[in-house]
Amino acid sequence: MQHTGVTQLGVRWIDNQAHIRIWAPWATAVDCLLTEREIVIPLEKQTYGYWYANSKLPRHGERYKIIIDGTAYPDPASLYQPEGVHGPSAMIDLDYPWTDHRYHAPAQRELIIYELHVGTFSDKHDFHGVIDRIPYLKALGVNALELMPVGQFPGERNWGYDGVYAFAVQNSYGGARGLQQLVDACHQADIAVILDVVYNHFGPEGNYLPTFGPYFTAKYHTPWGDAVNYDDELNYGVRDFVLANVRMWFEDFHIDGLRMDAVHAIKDFGPAHILQDIRRLADGVVAKSGKQRYLFVECDLNDRRFLDPLEVNGFAMDGQWLDEFHHTLRVAAGEERKGYYKEFEGVAHLAKAYEKAYVFDGCYSSHRKRFFGTDSDGIEGDRFIVFSQNHDQVGNRMFGERSSSLYSAETTRLMAFAVFLSPYIPLLFMGEEWGTKKPFQYFVSHSDQQLVKNVQQGREEEFREFQTSGEVPNPQDKATFQRSVLDWNELEKSPFRQHYLYYSTLIALRKSHPVLKNLSREDINVDCLSEQNVLLLRAGKAKSKLLAVMNFSGAAQRILLDDDQKWLLIFDSLSGATDRITRELTQSSHELTAPAHSGLLFESMD
Repeated sequence: MQHTGVTQLGVRWIDNQAHIRIWAPWATAVDCLLTEREIVIPLEKQTYGYWYANSKLPRHGERYKIIIDGTAYPDPASLYQPEGVHGPSAMIDLDYPWTDHRYHAPAQRELIIYELHVGTFSDKHDFHGVIDRIPYLKALGVNALELMPVGQFPGERNWGYDGVYAFAVQNSYGGARGLQQLVDACHQADIAVILDVVYNHFGPEGNYLPTFGPYFTAKYHTPWGDAVNYDDELNYGVRDFVLANVRMWFEDFHIDGLRMDAVHAIKDFGPAHILQDIRRLADGVVAKSGKQRYLFVECDLNDRRFLDPLEVNGFAMDGQWLDEFHHTLRVAAGEERKGYYKEFEGVAHLAKAYEKAYVFDGCYSSHRKRFFGTDSDGIEGDRFIVFSQNHDQVGNRMFGERSSSLYSAETTRLMAFAVFLSPYIPLLFMGEEWGTKKPFQYFVSHSDQQLVKNVQQGREEEFREFQTSGEVPNPQDKATFQRSVLDWNELEKSPFRQHYLYYSTLIALRKSHPVLKNLSREDINVDCLSEQNVLLLRAGKAKSKLLAVMNFSGAAQRILLDDDQKWLLIFDSLSGATDRITRELTQSSHELTAPAHSGLLFESMD
């Protein structure tokens, strides 16, 4: 008989009974301990290493642990960890009075994504702090929030990638009910919610998974140690675990999309890759609900297989983060070429990123010392997500500096201009839109002092290649976290307010202009003027055409156009104007001057 997968793990309430299912293939006895009343509920062994019981003895919200051969542990599939990663689990019910029955997520090509970290987004450090700002986000013009991981992690300060309970929403953020309230409130405002999830590793502190079963395999090495076991002996239990988690986010939390962290670190050489199984599960949820569910990935392999359909043995992800666009944009703007920026050539590679998506599409990579990547021919532009900054590209700098601390206001506006005039899905990182200079640094709150020491040493080692002077901020220090919390009072001050108005105007232009809101990769053509550090981007068809001029140099540049088209300036990154500015290019020479660090957008007059 073929194993078909388990959709329910941990404790779920059905008809006022607690249904308990645990995967522990090595165990000889498994029990559920109700810790406060010291009641033991024996579980019966079933096939494939699963243990099961249903009982009316537990009470809603009651705390419990799972006893494996005499030793008690939190439940790996716990829905709530009220006392943190080492404490007992809690038997909560995920039923929620949803009000979003008529809501449908935007079409993929219409997405404008706003990435945020719940703990530093507001001084409340929780989901309610996000809910309070929904009217602001709506007014800004974004239509999708991307939450950094919310699975239970050690302490109250963490990026979320050290989570060890995939099913338990962080207690300090507001737990499962808080996340459900946030999603429901976002849907009422016609804002989708994308959740960052981590299936390539689990954090070190509070990680009791190896006690329950072979969640890891020594067959492969990853930056975090042994790989998650997707294709070794007894892998089906691990795959069930991940698939049940995906189903929970879609069905019990109404999450509109998942962003899967660093999928290139998922080692799975079985006949069906775990991403393919996730795709099939998501398709089933869509068919049942009639509502879209997106699957986005972070992947640095430049491998089209992640986007190709299942029919050609692809993984059929809906889209991927396009880091190379960011790297080329940064170098064009003046980023020093060291570390992984070393091999990028600024405007020349940015032009290629606009047209080809992958900069390294089979050519030689000096950073990797090998030929790298595939082409992306035939893949639509809305399958790629681009940005001028995100949590990684800010927080993984030694001091967590944002673009606003590294470049002039004119340059950061030009970078945003380049993102929103691309044929790809734009993403911005919280606070970017008003140009905050508050850093976003790497922070943790581990209780294991040796682990704290290892994390600090790891950060120091990470920045050796960049040879940055100064002392690496201590991730464990609470001040590192506090420095990273947004200051919303800045919005009422100059120049932050003006920067916000620029972003909101640019977003409105992207959403309203008939060429930009329907822009495809096939509709654009890019000319690179490398010596001037200028790009000319032409977009559109027939009578509806746009010309974007991006001057990344520190001096005004005179540019000679090689066509007879008459152009009208409709947007200037230096002023943020979108009214019909009466600057027409009608001279016989068709010459224009682009100010330093500027983006100009022209519309055809014919």
